[in-house]
Amino acid sequence: MLEIRGLTAGYGRLAALKSIDLEVRTGEIVFVVGPNGAGKSTLLKTISGLMVPTGGTMTFNGEPITGQVPEKLCRKGLALVPEGRSIFRTLTVRENLLLGGMIRKDKAEAAADLERVLAIFPILKARYRGVAGHLSGGEQQQLAIARAILQRPSLMMIDEPSLGLAPLVIDQVYDSLRQLNADGLTLLVVEQSTARILDLASRIYVLRNGHVALEGSASDLADGHALEEAYFGYSDPQAAQA
Repeated sequence: MLEIRGLTAGYGRLAALKSIDLEVRTGEIVFVVGPNGAGKSTLLKTISGLMVPTGGTMTFNGEPITGQVPEKLCRKGLALVPEGRSIFRTLTVRENLLLGGMIRKDKAEAAADLERVLAIFPILKARYRGVAGHLSGGEQQQLAIARAILQRPSLMMIDEPSLGLAPLVIDQVYDSLRQLNADGLTLLVVEQSTARILDLASRIYVLRNGHVALEGSASDLADGHALEEAYFGYSDPQAAQA
């Protein structure tokens, strides 16, 4: 579905991504993890057209998309849930959700999708006429995901869905991601923490200093040792703690 080869991007002279190779196959949940400053958010911004790459290629469903603007990519089926959620706090939950479907012309199907997301996220149905800024952090995250679903993407990218949330709320958000994937949505998820990803991921990429330090299936990385070594950048966790 999404294929990235030799992707480089940065901020002025600072290279944030250095020859990244990454692939997301249809039906997968792919996680990109790494410490602060690894380039994770830059990766999603570049894929979604918010940043222009300085090198490399990207294809989506076999079509080149390198350097295309966000609006065009959105219409091709790419949706981004940015870090910090970026909901419209002064609008109601209903108004936020309706904005998600604005690009669609299939109004009857869009209405059906709205009912579906309200079933997936019942708290949004309960708060439907309320102001979005009054929602809790977890509820705002669910609203941001639901709004992106209403674009009817084939690939949804989510930047740190667990950021700032309590453990119980993170479990609820991850349960919703599991359900969306079971319903056929392909996901590319950026996280700083590796705590919960092995139970959900199809494959995992670890970024460090703009490079892919490790890539593998969740089953291959199930014991967590290689994941920890790549994340922290050492070969012997016990030695590093000594």
